[in-house]
Amino acid sequence: MRDRFSLDQIRTFIAAAEHGSFSAAARKLGRAQSAVSDLIRRLEEETGVPLFDRSARSPTLTREGKLLLADARAIAGAADKLNFRAHGMKKGVEAELCAVMDVYFPVQAMAEAAADFRDAFPATPLRLYVEVLGGALKPVLDGRASFAVIGPTPIPGDCASEPLYGVEIVMVAAPTHPLACINGPITREHLAAEVQLVLTERNSAAPEREYGVLSPTTWRLADLYAKQAFLLSGLGWGSMPRHAIARELEDGRLKILEIADAPTFSSAPMNVVYRAASPPGPAGRWLIERLRRPA
Repeated sequence: MRDRFSLDQIRTFIAAAEHGSFSAAARKLGRAQSAVSDLIRRLEEETGVPLFDRSARSPTLTREGKLLLADARAIAGAADKLNFRAHGMKKGVEAELCAVMDVYFPVQAMAEAAADFRDAFPATPLRLYVEVLGGALKPVLDGRASFAVIGPTPIPGDCASEPLYGVEIVMVAAPTHPLACINGPITREHLAAEVQLVLTERNSAAPEREYGVLSPTTWRLADLYAKQAFLLSGLGWGSMPRHAIARELEDGRLKILEIADAPTFSSAPMNVVYRAASPPGPAGRWLIERLRRPA
């Protein structure tokens, strides 16, 4: 069935409903009141539904008009989105932005940046993957993602990288764990006697990357929050990004381990990585620059 009404009629209907009268809608739209009345009358004729009750001094929405107003707003919003997206594409803005972040990167920082991104690029959907270690590079290398935010991982020669900032890393255990009960600095011998919980990549075909492994006995988990749950249960000791366990440290459910001949805190540098031959477009570049502001 052919559509019989126009976007102009729909926008005029919305303006009249929102401003309470045809005259107010005319002033808002910069049109003659007679033109507004005519557009709404034709919309009513073409839909076969009375949208306004004109029996009073000012027209009021009918029951049918109230129901159709939501549909009208959806149509107008979709048209605005189409126009905005097409305008962005003409300027080279990505139709969709796909990015990857290492699980160690603060998710709150990404969420705050994403909120600003939504305001800056309302017509550009964001797709975000969260991966572990070198797994964050794979979507970039496959061409599925524009860029990745990764930790200390070897970067292929055909990729470019830009530094962001460091994420604070601490060694922790549950307060009932044997290491947490040691008075004084904890030696490497103490560490080697206990199970170390180690974050590992999800792809079992990838070679294991040994970052900060100090115990010959390791349990490997491919999920940071599973590792956190194991730490809280006293099943081992291990490193965690401080921002991810701030509440647990504050309420005493986890304890920072003071290790001899090692700093209490370390910093994992975070970098943005993308293929040098296809750097991020305007939306991706905007988000990268926004991520430079720590949460």
